[in-house]
Amino acid sequence: MLQDCFLFIGILKKNAKKDNFRPENPIGIFDSGIGGLTVAKALCERMPHENIIYFGDTAHMPYGEKSPHAIKSYAEKITAFLLEQKCKLIVIACNSASVTAFKNVEKMMPRQKFVINVIDPVVNYMVDETQFTQIGLIGTKRTVSSQVYHKKFKKKNSEITLKSLATPLLAPMIEEGFFNNNISRTVVNSYLSNPHIANVEAIILACTHYPLIMPEIDAFYKGNTHIVNSADIVSASIEKFLIKHTLQNKSKAKGRQRFYVSDYTDSFEKSARQFFGRNITLKEQNLWQEPLV
Repeated sequence: MLQDCFLFIGILKKNAKKDNFRPENPIGIFDSGIGGLTVAKALCERMPHENIIYFGDTAHMPYGEKSPHAIKSYAEKITAFLLEQKCKLIVIACNSASVTAFKNVEKMMPRQKFVINVIDPVVNYMVDETQFTQIGLIGTKRTVSSQVYHKKFKKKNSEITLKSLATPLLAPMIEEGFFNNNISRTVVNSYLSNPHIANVEAIILACTHYPLIMPEIDAFYKGNTHIVNSADIVSASIEKFLIKHTLQNKSKAKGRQRFYVSDYTDSFEKSARQFFGRNITLKEQNLWQEPLV
């Protein structure tokens, strides 16, 4: 079965060389759930003519609690699906998958550098565009335990002190629609009160779900701490990448967006609409039970 998987990936790479890298082709974005919709929304606002295919792996959410082997397997299957849709660029809009599966996804691409994660753009922004030296970070267990942000900051600027805290309840809470209410405020305040991340000048939201609770985080800090929204930074990085490789869609027509999830519920679609900021239609595509279509 593993040999068949490698054969299938090889066929994908061979067939994609000619067809995938056209400006009018879509950008593929995936996450463990609806969190990556913050990136998709920011990209639509920045580059409204781009076509987007979004995949939320809701059947396996949250990735932050999964093993590296499982995350790699999920990411590879989703990437194969997005390549079948002739995506010109893959965006891993999930910190846990960016930590664990980035190299695996790169190897699947006909052009290996045509993958963007949500970690490198944020680190580059903090080092190149700001003067902060005391930085906090909140994210999933997988992201925090990997120490990937610590390693990247140390490599680029050893004077930066990073204080990170795993906040595993936040992503599931947001997925279930609990934000901007008493329950979410209690959970957010409990996490941010942890002395381990006290006295920081800026705090990185190292999960694409977290921008939806930015008002609550900002209220906790009373506007005195800079909140780093990865969605805006990543969307800017995508734009620069497309311009660099002459792949931006120059059509004057508004881009088309398609949204897939691996497990559909009505309540989830309602949360996704609120998350994205407008009505969207989710299509169930369970890649683990059905053939690619």
